[in-house]
Amino acid sequence: MKNVGTVESLWRYPVKSMRGQQLESAFAGFSGIYGDRIYAIHDDGAPAGFPYLTSREREHMLLFQPRFRNADRAMKPDNQYEAEALAPGVTPVYANPDDLMVDVQTPDGTSIAIDDPDLLHLLGEGLRERHHLRLMRSDRSLTDCRPVSLFSTQTANGLGDELGVALDKRRFRANVYLNLDATGGFAEDQFVGHSLRIGDKVILSVLERDPRCKMITLDPDTAEPNPDIIKRVARAHEGKAGIYAAVLVEGTVRTGDEVSLLN
Repeated sequence: MKNVGTVESLWRYPVKSMRGQQLESAFAGFSGIYGDRIYAIHDDGAPAGFPYLTSREREHMLLFQPRFRNADRAMKPDNQYEAEALAPGVTPVYANPDDLMVDVQTPDGTSIAIDDPDLLHLLGEGLRERHHLRLMRSDRSLTDCRPVSLFSTQTANGLGDELGVALDKRRFRANVYLNLDATGGFAEDQFVGHSLRIGDKVILSVLERDPRCKMITLDPDTAEPNPDIIKRVARAHEGKAGIYAAVLVEGTVRTGDEVSLLN
């Protein structure tokens, strides 16, 4: 086992393609980070394989800020500690939908419940009729590909250096941002095919590099696009930046936790 860095910050995104929430600790379960992307906007006009409305189509969607109404109940499963005490470690029960209710702050500062039809009306303004929207709610994280995404601050800084601009790491919408001991960018690519331990319990299997899309071009504060970013990633890094992982051992991860390479 070799220490390779620490957890720089933790994030979840209660509503797919809206702004994220920074956390001091998070429960990493088999389905992903607790409370991450449990809501999404289904779009009948989107491809069947990816039936969501996202900031790729509606850039201003990135400026909507979701918040859990019952913040304490949304931090971890209610019976996490009791379940973990049962050998070999029982999977805890997730909260019911009422406990994970979300309110969304719109770009103009208005707060709207996630299930209020007015929110769908706001997001759908200007879309063609075939884009009929409805709310989706899932106990499973509605991620694009794998349950947990990781990205190093060194990669954000390295890409910025390549482009000659400062890049906000939030563009890459990771769950776990890493501060790696390696000085250069893209060092996390070397973890693919290996397992990482975060803190004293959680184990992740790193499955693949993260294929990137238009989302990384959008400024997290303004939603203004910078297409040079995706062009650089495509030309110099095979269109990939960051890594995807699956959870092998559930548990709590915290900012500052040590990250170790197991094999």
